[in-house]
Amino acid sequence: MKQVAKTIVLALLLSAPLAAQQLSYTKGQNISPAYEGWEQGADGAKYFLFGYMNRNWEEEIDVPVGADNGFSLGGADQGQPTHFLPRRNRFVFRVKVPSTFTEKDELVWTLTTHGKTEKAFATLRPDYVVDDVVKASETGALGAGTSSPEVRGNKAPSVHIQEVTARNVKVGVPITLVSEVKDDGIPKRRTPSLATLAAAQQRLAADPALAALVRNPSMSPPSRITVGKNLGLHVSWFIYRGPVGGKATFDPPQVKAWEDTRAGANSPWAPVWALPKLPEDGKEPVHVTFSEPGTYILRCRADDGALVSDDEVTIIVVR
Repeated sequence: MKQVAKTIVLALLLSAPLAAQQLSYTKGQNISPAYEGWEQGADGAKYFLFGYMNRNWEEEIDVPVGADNGFSLGGADQGQPTHFLPRRNRFVFRVKVPSTFTEKDELVWTLTTHGKTEKAFATLRPDYVVDDVVKASETGALGAGTSSPEVRGNKAPSVHIQEVTARNVKVGVPITLVSEVKDDGIPKRRTPSLATLAAAQQRLAADPALAALVRNPSMSPPSRITVGKNLGLHVSWFIYRGPVGGKATFDPPQVKAWEDTRAGANSPWAPVWALPKLPEDGKEPVHVTFSEPGTYILRCRADDGALVSDDEVTIIVVR
């Protein structure tokens, strides 16, 4: 327990707390679509990258593809989610850029939730170019503007959902899915040493003003301009598309794929987070139970702390 307490103290010293006056909501707020930038794929084609900001901490919102969740070109459905997780979700999906696009052209994603409509405008401006280092920085594995040979050499983990024996299941009846993950072991997870923890304790003892800030972290200024994220390979299952109001319960509970920065959350963005251990062969089963009938697209994400890869499976749920 003492070691955990020391780790929490260190995390508070090093993490970036939210401003005290920033309002937060569990539900009732709308979602803002986000254009993250564009990248050039291995196939030579260009792709627009999108994410979103759900302003709620708890509410997950379903918006079917159509006028309330659609694109200005190429048809309303461009592979976007219809089930939106809480808070900030970056680099969620990508859309292939038409070959005729120039820097003056725009692709617009329109999203209407809780009666409010917001748009994300995607362009091929040079300052929106994204690579793996940018992704690692934006998601919190790196501080803004930092890099290293290790990070530049990192490859995204691979993830594969093993073929399921049946894709039809009844409401309330669990189905077992198995993911297989492989990774290059980069970036390496770094844990604070006992000497670092002891130094943090000494700083608190010698500086009452700093100790007061730790006790009330909302009074201390941010230490970095990007969100912080713990490193380490892990898997997250979540609904990507599903019927309105449909829920999926995962056993065991999954690491959150969205930026939950609250202490104690099962999230790599939480100040203190215990990395779950993956099996040696990279194969991990999960049992999923659905609350409502309909067609669900489940996404399985492998995340090494800096880069992610996704695989999906479609499940038909009946009464």
